[in-house]
Amino acid sequence: MMGLLKKTAVLTSLLAMAASGAWAQDVTLKLHQLLPMRATIPANAIEPWIKKVQEESGGRIKIEHFPSMQLGGAPPELYDQAVDGVADIIWTVIGYTPGRFPKTEAFELPFMVGNSAASSKAFHQYVQANGMDEFSDTHPIALHTHGSGWIHSNIDVQTLDDMEGQKLRGPTRVTSQFLGKLGATAVGMPVPAVPEALSKGVVDGAIIPWEVTLPLRISELTEFHSGFASQPGLYTATFIMTMNNDSYSALPDDLKAVIDANSGPETSALFGAAMDAADILGRQVATDAGNTITELDSEKGRWIEVGDQVTAEWIAEMDAKGLDGAALVQSAKDFIAANAD
Repeated sequence: MMGLLKKTAVLTSLLAMAASGAWAQDVTLKLHQLLPMRATIPANAIEPWIKKVQEESGGRIKIEHFPSMQLGGAPPELYDQAVDGVADIIWTVIGYTPGRFPKTEAFELPFMVGNSAASSKAFHQYVQANGMDEFSDTHPIALHTHGSGWIHSNIDVQTLDDMEGQKLRGPTRVTSQFLGKLGATAVGMPVPAVPEALSKGVVDGAIIPWEVTLPLRISELTEFHSGFASQPGLYTATFIMTMNNDSYSALPDDLKAVIDANSGPETSALFGAAMDAADILGRQVATDAGNTITELDSEKGRWIEVGDQVTAEWIAEMDAKGLDGAALVQSAKDFIAANAD
């Protein structure tokens, strides 16, 4: 009788563990993104995130990292790969799918953001407050920005007038509109295509943050770098790391808690901090190469006037979609101010 009672107690305990998820099966997740492993976000944000999640899960979550589009497709397809389950987790540039996430574009407007860590936290909070409906088909983990974008070109930009006629890679719909108003011709392409485009003369340059110049060797491919030392900077792009809904739902509650603990504004700030640190290094590499670096702050007002035109047109466009464009811009500014250093 005592033996039977002991066996019953053990069985009851095992059933309870299984029900609670404490004895759940291990999970392997595929993470897919567009940049090489040595780039800033893969090396200094995604890989540390993977390590932390795996450790906090007690080894029950394993994440396989596939950089440089190794699972196939093109960068603009990454978000849909998360929707469709081609990958369990993806990281991508939100602006690679123009018009799909209109509320996020408030952060891409000219002279909106500066420091990436603070702006990334603000961006995640802004999306939580205003735009989660745009991402209901996936489970967002991090929503972040890069630091202030600069102009990297083989044509020297000393004043606004020097933008006239330049062919510059534009990263998003909003920034391409801004480039057009500045007098340049925007050429859209995913960032991995920029080095070849520069080498073949398809573009004169690109607007990207300093950190992106490192893996793309932009300081070797261009001679001139122009931007603003004061904040806010010229522009930013926005990014998302997000998870397939079914992959998240299939996790036991305790493993969902691990993902949840490594999601949200603080996680986004860590991604931004990685970009801030690499911005310093990227500028130093250009300096060491003897390239010309021009700070345009003495005439910043001229550039802001052009940027304000882009913002006004964006507000009108959002209003036409049934969204309150002015309220979205003000919300973005409020979250940025609340997180300012």
